[in-house]
Amino acid sequence: MTLKATQRHIVCVVGARPNFMKIAPIMRAVAATEGLRATLVHTGQHYDAAMKASFFEQLHIPEPDVDLGVGSGSHTEQTANIMLRFESVLNAHQPDAVLVVGDVNSTIACALVAVKKGIPIVHVEAGLRSGDRAMPEEINRILTDQISDLLFTTERTALTNLTGEGIAAEKVVFAGNVMIDTLMYNLSEAVPAASTRAAAGNNATGDYGLLTLHRPSNVDEPETLARLVQVLIEISTELPLVFPVHPRTRSRLADAGLEARLVDAGITLLPPQGYREMLGLMREARVVFTDSGGIQEETTALGVPCITLRESTERPITVECGTNSVVGTDPAAIREAWAAVRDGHDKAGRQPEGWDGHAAERIVRALLERL
Repeated sequence: MTLKATQRHIVCVVGARPNFMKIAPIMRAVAATEGLRATLVHTGQHYDAAMKASFFEQLHIPEPDVDLGVGSGSHTEQTANIMLRFESVLNAHQPDAVLVVGDVNSTIACALVAVKKGIPIVHVEAGLRSGDRAMPEEINRILTDQISDLLFTTERTALTNLTGEGIAAEKVVFAGNVMIDTLMYNLSEAVPAASTRAAAGNNATGDYGLLTLHRPSNVDEPETLARLVQVLIEISTELPLVFPVHPRTRSRLADAGLEARLVDAGITLLPPQGYREMLGLMREARVVFTDSGGIQEETTALGVPCITLRESTERPITVECGTNSVVGTDPAAIREAWAAVRDGHDKAGRQPEGWDGHAAERIVRALLERL
């Protein structure tokens, strides 16, 4: 195909499961735009081959043009290996810009390579801050924003965060939330929760709660993990819980002798789920207990009560106008939040500005104007 002289070329980067949901609508919007083309690079930071294939297929993402195959390792090893392999990609493609999403190691690694080579960086989901620098993602967000040339935000408060860190307001564009683009695009294809539960041998009907845990601060600290397991077992006597278990979390539970306790309590343990399966489980849940940032957003969009098992959130809009309550890991606070949901006193919530399914289109329009 002969490219028009005015067509701009961007390299789009994905690396881990949360990135897939953010890049899918951007790739669709680019494909529908005459003046822009994209090369998709998968760093391989998410190294579960079956899960990667499931997400690319379910989200209608084209197969990556480049797969760096980095795999697991410490934060330092992973970031360094991505940087080393990504440099050759930029040498070969010479793009007009590099677009990164979210806050994983792939995000900062590829942004660092791009800035060293003088290639403009576009950061989608910029300006989110939890205030907790013990979180690796917080460091990735701050550093990526500092070296980016064009920053797309999901909520208005992000601009205050960015300008407070010395970033010029003219670099920042409020676009809305691409995660919600993906949710709305796939909602009609969500797998019914009953099917997912039945596949795990759980044929129960009626209300249930959904649980996800993966943050190192929750699963790597044996005392914290044991405290969470105990209070969730208590809640499961009032509301059946379904728990898709991250592989790393399952390992920590087994090491601490806690996995058997969850099974004995009747909590349904599932393997990691595909996007449509998780969407169905979230949509039909009475309440979601989680430490995931993305799930805080998705439950807000779905109008499902969310109890966040963290001390802070980088997505305050999910608390201010959504369905999210941030309660930390204190059992009393968790019980109180569950009691509010159980007794019908949970937040009604409303859809935040720009969470309308068209954020990616706004991003692509801005790219054409600015590149």
